[in-house]
Amino acid sequence: MAVDELQAVIQRCQILEEADFKGEDFNLFQVAGQKCLEDGYAAQLLEVIQNEKNKVIIKNMGWNLISPLVRCIFMYKQEDDKREHCLKILDQLAQLCNPKELFLGLLEQIEQTSGGQVCQTIMLLLQPLQTVLLKLQNKKAYSVGLSLAMIMNQLTPLPVPYTKQQIQEDKLGLCQCCNAVVDFAKPFVNEVVKNMEKSSEYNDMELKEELLKFCMKSLKYPLLTAQLEELEGIEEHPFRHFATEIIDILWDIRELIPLVFLHRKGKSPRWENQEFADIERKNSAESLACLSYLMFVQHFGIHCFPTVFSPSYLLQCNMMHIEVLLKRTEESMLSKGLDLFESCLLRMEDNSLLHQYLEFRDFINIPQDLVKVMTLCPIEHLRKKSLNILQLFIDKFDAEGKHTLFRCLLKTSNHAGVEGYIIKNIKDQIHLSLTKACDNIWFTGHHLISLLDLVLLLPEGAETDLLQNSDRIMASLNLLRYLVIKDCENDNQTGVWTTLAKIEQNFLKPLHVGLNMSKAHYEAEIKNKKENRREAHSSNTVCSVTVSGEKMPAMTTEMQLQVLHSALFTFDLIESVLARVEELIEVKIKAVMDEN
Repeated sequence: MAVDELQAVIQRCQILEEADFKGEDFNLFQVAGQKCLEDGYAAQLLEVIQNEKNKVIIKNMGWNLISPLVRCIFMYKQEDDKREHCLKILDQLAQLCNPKELFLGLLEQIEQTSGGQVCQTIMLLLQPLQTVLLKLQNKKAYSVGLSLAMIMNQLTPLPVPYTKQQIQEDKLGLCQCCNAVVDFAKPFVNEVVKNMEKSSEYNDMELKEELLKFCMKSLKYPLLTAQLEELEGIEEHPFRHFATEIIDILWDIRELIPLVFLHRKGKSPRWENQEFADIERKNSAESLACLSYLMFVQHFGIHCFPTVFSPSYLLQCNMMHIEVLLKRTEESMLSKGLDLFESCLLRMEDNSLLHQYLEFRDFINIPQDLVKVMTLCPIEHLRKKSLNILQLFIDKFDAEGKHTLFRCLLKTSNHAGVEGYIIKNIKDQIHLSLTKACDNIWFTGHHLISLLDLVLLLPEGAETDLLQNSDRIMASLNLLRYLVIKDCENDNQTGVWTTLAKIEQNFLKPLHVGLNMSKAHYEAEIKNKKENRREAHSSNTVCSVTVSGEKMPAMTTEMQLQVLHSALFTFDLIESVLARVEELIEVKIKAVMDEN
């Protein structure tokens, strides 16, 4: 019987001195104890452990029971008395065992767990692990850091619940586990706070650094991935609670403000391998970006925040974080980047951002990142939001800043729709300049001409793909029509009449040639399709189209004809606006000549 075997081992060891315990004794105790647990004699094993006579034996050998004990706890149902006995044994081992040995045993158990039992195992062992760490005298900071790192490494592969339903179900227990880990860390945070209060020159930085590393890891996972908006029907959002606790820890250890403003990254290890150094830098950047999102969008810890900084300075501080988030493709991170950018911009008044800010690399790069989101992101609401934020960004700059930004985007966007949108913005700024009492030199005269040189031309002359560039061409024609109507040749405030010959040479004439070639090509294609329609019907011919490597649904001859007619309609529309522009120019020139 298992209990008899255990009693025999205990009686043998009771007569030995602690120093006389041998490896054989450890093995016999482990085997007998494990058998007791597996055969359902947990109550008897608990009695043995609680017996004062066995204190020395349990201190030295008890940690060997951790692995079988955890297995049995998960084997029994919640209401089973045997499970309750196992939990009491675990508590007794935490009180009685050698702290160093038990610490290693608990960490080994956490490291070995996997899959759906990760969170359950961690939550089960957090309390005994905390008890053991509080007993340690030597290398406490190192041991706390090792524990937190091991726990976070085990949690990181788990998917973060994102939708309301996933958060409520919390199938793997991640939401509950994250908050349990914060509670586990609190005694060590209190120890750091207490030591800092004792001395303004607190020198024992090791424990503080380990807690800082834990907070930085928590910001990257799960908070960077998590949905942090308040959700209806969830009274206490687990990740919002976790975020509050992490911010509180950073504030308590006096690291919150330095991280936000000084971009302090803690004592990063010096990696000889450049690849490891790059990973460390990337992880740190993402953690800091998440911290800024928590503070400036969700307003966690905002009560700690100094209110002396200008909105433009806050925008400047956050641009590097916004750039980090906008380069990600995951919805959770991309949306955080857009929200952070929007939050910073909404603090500012229109036309208040000085053009000198565009000398900073981030202020040029981020609009280009927004363009990529607008044109490449598969999520519609993020595409629309990025467009709104681009407009918000444009609105905040002074006139010279808008002028510089327009030039940059026209040269870098490589997207006809975006270029058309920028050209419409240029038209709006010209309108403001012409209707305001005060002169705006950046959207009149020679400054405007430098922009028109970029706008009123075909990228590849007459051979430009007019269909692909139709948005840009229509916006350019509408701008030219507006300038001809609004600006009289005698006034020539915009300078368009001075540069009319260049516009005709670079834009109007090539556009005429391009339209004639394109229309002739598409009309020939339509004729060819119609002639072959009967043959196509008899052989059931379809056209295969591939987009981004994915095969799209096959196109019948009728569908192809519909596309070709749509293209011709676009060319007719461009041609009608072009004719109207040329008619207006002719009328204006004739009127001036008659007047003279």
